Amino acid sequence: MRRPSTITPPVRRFADVLLASDLPGLPDDRRARTIEFVEQRVSTLPSFTRFGVVVISFGVDLIGRIFGLDRAVLLVTAKPLPLLAEYPRLVRSLGYAFIWETWPDTRPAGEAA
Repeated sequence: MRRPSTITPPVRRFADVLLASDLPGLPDDRRARTIEFVEQRVSTLPSFTRFGVVVISFGVDLIGRIFGLDRAVLLVTAKPLPLLAEYPRLVRSLGYAFIWETWPDTRPAGEAA
């Protein structure tokens, strides 16, 4: 598996808070593996798409550093702003697909069955 890029720490932080919020029952080890997958996939996106994701992730991370990452996640997920709303959708789609492909018996709140 390819090591995550140095540009993905903001994606990692965002994915951690978003997945913990969406799937509170997901065990920490599974969430960590899922975040690694999301981070790895973002680092291998085509260059133009990756550039856009990186710009958005750094912007959200900056907001998170000022107001708290929980608030930043709420803001990004609550406001259907063009492009900005695609960021949590990307993280969720990668995360959810990995979770239910890797552990198909996972319950809706993330608990292991």
